[in-house]
Amino acid sequence: MKTKVMVIVCSIILLGGLVALDSSLAAEPYHLGADLAITGTGALYCKDAVDAIKLAVDEINAQGGFLEKHPIKLFIRDTHTKPDVAVRGAKDLILRDKVRCILGTYSSACAVAIKPVCQEYKVLHIPAVSNSENITKINFSPYTYQVVPNSYMQAKAVVLGVAELAKKKGWKNYVTIASDYEWGRSTQQNTVKLLKQFAPEVKLKKEFWPRLGETQFTSYITAIMGQKPDFVIGSVASKDNVAWMKQAKAYGFFEKIPYPGSLISVSELIITAKTLTRGLVGLCRAPFFAHMDVPMMANFVKNFRAKYDRYPSDWAVMEYDAVYALKQGIEKAGSIDTEKVKDALKGATIDTCRGRLYFRKIDNMLSCSSYIGVVADDPKYPFPIYHDVVEVKGPDSWRPEAEIVAARAAKK
Repeated sequence: MKTKVMVIVCSIILLGGLVALDSSLAAEPYHLGADLAITGTGALYCKDAVDAIKLAVDEINAQGGFLEKHPIKLFIRDTHTKPDVAVRGAKDLILRDKVRCILGTYSSACAVAIKPVCQEYKVLHIPAVSNSENITKINFSPYTYQVVPNSYMQAKAVVLGVAELAKKKGWKNYVTIASDYEWGRSTQQNTVKLLKQFAPEVKLKKEFWPRLGETQFTSYITAIMGQKPDFVIGSVASKDNVAWMKQAKAYGFFEKIPYPGSLISVSELIITAKTLTRGLVGLCRAPFFAHMDVPMMANFVKNFRAKYDRYPSDWAVMEYDAVYALKQGIEKAGSIDTEKVKDALKGATIDTCRGRLYFRKIDNMLSCSSYIGVVADDPKYPFPIYHDVVEVKGPDSWRPEAEIVAARAAKK
């Protein structure tokens, strides 16, 4: 009798141990990292990016976390908008904080730098701000998934519009101004190459390359105006862009020289609302106002405003989409295991604030759009938005797969 009782007691203890073990596994937190420019020239965009990530994490954790059982623990590092600092931050996130995925970064140079680190340690990498096509085109990593239109896609979107304008207005020459680092170089080079293809009669007169973090643009403004180009295309972003546009306006630059298709994100629309020249034809990556008919976007804007008392920028939209892309990859995999999630995201179709999109298998590039429109006031908002918005779909603008294959082969 005693033996039978002991067997029952042992069984209960063993079962209890297994239940406790299973409960422990079920409660395993998901460590999520963000490697973003909290300081430095990228800080302007990254405040919104971080706030959007926090909002998404709070929403998912309110439902129990990933798969409703893995609460998210968020770890953030400041890249200072410097590649070497970004690499140190990524390694610290991986080795000390044991993250399974890193979001970010600001500066394509930082994204390119941390990509091989994430691949080495088999950690997912989802850039949602930096967008050089070299992040996914060459030195391909199966752990990197891109949720922002890349520099080729944005250049092609701009060129298609500028080529039409050039024909209508008889433009024959132009000048470029681009920040001298990975994103600026990639965007400018793609723009110049594509303009030769779609508008061969238009010639590049001169290139200007202000350093990343430039604050004084007077010499560039006067030099460009001295060239007397038919139009100028700019690839300048964040704090640099705000300084450039403010100083250029003081010279009457935009009244004298067309500036079509240059980056004017929602951040610039909001920050320079009182001074921004109306009528400019600008470029956005993910403007919330273009997709208020998408329930996910409408809900995001409502929640973001309720939490932070402001409208979300492109950078907020894309980082929010990055977290939810990860969530959907985990749900498809049925696991938080990185290898399973990586494979589940391959070619996956996901719901985003910008609609239902998919990752292209050859480069893990999301089929997201670029947006071009005319800067104009709108009674719905306390800042100008884009009117006559043209949405250039991802599949209509991304680089042909054959060219990606060729570029990778040439790199070997």
